[in-house]
Amino acid sequence: MHTLAVAVTDGVPIFELAIPCEVFGYERPGLADSWYDFRLCAAPGTRTAAGFAPEARHGLDEIAQADTVVIPACANVLDDQPADLVEAVRAAHANGARLVSLCTGAFVLAAAGLLDGRPATTHWMHARQLTDRYPDVLVDASVLYIDDGDILTSAGTAAGLDLCLHVVRADHGAAVAGALAKRLVMPAHRPGGQAQYIDAGTPVQDADELGPLLDWARQHLNEPLTIAALASRANVTPRTLIRRFSAATGTTPMAWLRGIRIDHARELLETTSLPVDQIADRTGLGSPANLRHHFTRTVGVPPTTYRRTFSSTA
Repeated sequence: MHTLAVAVTDGVPIFELAIPCEVFGYERPGLADSWYDFRLCAAPGTRTAAGFAPEARHGLDEIAQADTVVIPACANVLDDQPADLVEAVRAAHANGARLVSLCTGAFVLAAAGLLDGRPATTHWMHARQLTDRYPDVLVDASVLYIDDGDILTSAGTAAGLDLCLHVVRADHGAAVAGALAKRLVMPAHRPGGQAQYIDAGTPVQDADELGPLLDWARQHLNEPLTIAALASRANVTPRTLIRRFSAATGTTPMAWLRGIRIDHARELLETTSLPVDQIADRTGLGSPANLRHHFTRTVGVPPTTYRRTFSSTA
């Protein structure tokens, strides 16, 4: 069973601690045969920011033996991070663990020297502090999360849910992650990035107005959805659509469509035996070659390999 450890230190924000507990800490017999060997790891007497004393049966030294280590947000980004936690994270990485930081948990990874020369994200309010304090870290404050192989980092607060669902998707497939997302009453994959929440001096415009258009597009993925067609549906000019889309989602209409189409392709690969050419047609990705190109670029493996790994019909 895959061992997943969550590091708990004094003053940890309760929301970011609750996220991995909710996603990984419960058995999911209706979703997967084998879930996670979940472990809370903390020093004796540890209390959260809300004053709760977690019932942690494992010490921070046991982090080094986990397959995946989750580091929730730190208590204060201006403080030096706890030396015992930093050392435990280094040891876990040396042992081949996958490291997952939520929100300002990236500061712990940076303090351990594990983000030098690597892309990472954190809460947009603290991105500048992360850059200034650890200049060798390649900070990207515009995204919801970054998967850099053995080290994954999420943006602020609720983006930790996006990253944890991404971990479930990587471990158990898109169908399981989608079913879990429904239980959590949240989308399996949010379009865009953290940029839509950053106060850049101008207010985010028309975020709610795009909802009906996005819902309609999801139902018509097999159609040739051009920017002109989407703009016409929204009764605006293409230039206005692009501007509103960027302000509301942090990405372009075509990039959003491509991501939704890849997600739909994943679902069809997992749950049907449709040939690749039919999946390419149903998702609006056109030819099998185009599907393979974008799918491999996004997911990391070709569609046939993905199907062999995650298909429920195999």
